[in-house]
Amino acid sequence: MTTLKLNKKATETPTANASKPGLAKHPVRPVDPAKRSRVAAPKNDNANRDMNIAPTKSAGAQLIARKEPKATDAAPRPENQRQRNHRFDGKPRKDSTPDSRAPAERAVQRGEFKRDEFKRNQPKDVGAGRVATGRDTPRRGGKARDGFEQGDFNKDRATNPMFAPKPVAANPDMPRLSKRMAELGLCSRREADEWISNGWVKVDGVVIDTLGTRIHPDARIEISKAAEKHQSEIVTILLHKPIGYVSGQAEDGYQPAIVLVHPDNQWPEDPALHQPNPREFKRGHLHGLAPAGRLDIDSTGLLVLTQDGRVARHLIGEDSTIEKEYLVRVEGVLSEQGLKMLNFGLSLDGVMLKPAKVSWQNEDQLRFVLREGRKRQIRRMCELVGLNVVGLKRVRIGSVSLGKLPLGQWRYLRQNEKF
Repeated sequence: MTTLKLNKKATETPTANASKPGLAKHPVRPVDPAKRSRVAAPKNDNANRDMNIAPTKSAGAQLIARKEPKATDAAPRPENQRQRNHRFDGKPRKDSTPDSRAPAERAVQRGEFKRDEFKRNQPKDVGAGRVATGRDTPRRGGKARDGFEQGDFNKDRATNPMFAPKPVAANPDMPRLSKRMAELGLCSRREADEWISNGWVKVDGVVIDTLGTRIHPDARIEISKAAEKHQSEIVTILLHKPIGYVSGQAEDGYQPAIVLVHPDNQWPEDPALHQPNPREFKRGHLHGLAPAGRLDIDSTGLLVLTQDGRVARHLIGEDSTIEKEYLVRVEGVLSEQGLKMLNFGLSLDGVMLKPAKVSWQNEDQLRFVLREGRKRQIRRMCELVGLNVVGLKRVRIGSVSLGKLPLGQWRYLRQNEKF
């Protein structure tokens, strides 16, 4: 039996955690000179140079300094060279795949980030308060490394279609068919487009099925029976909205008032249920049903939900003059001059309010009749004259009143009812 005797040589390499000389161990993985130490903050040579401070060396950096350089070691990376990730050491990666990201392994791709071009494309003053950034608006995220090449997008704004002025109608005196139908109260513009596409509209005896067709203002417009049948199936619903529901889309955790429109909440005394041909609730009645006017979340009363564009235009159009009546319970003292100001003389957001009809309903309740619907208008009007609103209820829109409709229930608008 042969015994081999090995000489034990103590390493002379010191380590930060070595407690006994000669027993220190080499690290499991050799230290890469291109990596920064993970136990010390990265050094900022530029800052140290500016402040005339000698840069400090971490434990790992001291160990690297004592190591003799080899011929195979990589040369230090220039300061202006971009480091793609923390593992990049400046040497070409030996990767045979064509998608290798090592710059020496493949040809420069279209739009590759080039540092010499980057310096030339630095922002510079181009006059008129604008700064050239080396990219063309309105491309989103257009950067050189993403394959974007700077062009002459903004050089000639006169020929660029994006900056072209709004086109002017060739015949401004001849309105579009859909607009003319809405002006005559036949339907809404959206419905008019649908009817035109279906071939339900005739102009001077000729069927028009092309959207955007312009007609003479005095042209005779005829609607087919199919369009009339379609229009008779759309509904308008009157709802007694409770406090805590929003008129339109859900917001801040509050439900929209349309969730109350289902068969369980229909008013049992709805005239539509007691006519010769009762109108039954269908899920299609909820399609396109939208509020025609808003009612604040802390207000109650009559809310109109409709599928009919004519009703919406009549109630909330720019030229609408429909009266809306409210009963408002207030706290505070109202002088005679304050009552006159509520009727006419107040302005909100720098705009003069239209004349209103305001009077006392009883000792603590006012009656408001308005022809406009600014956001929280009544509450803000009362604040201007020293009153605090504690309750608000809408009881009438046009000639349609809330009547005996219970809170939280709804009914159909009758055929003989007009706003």
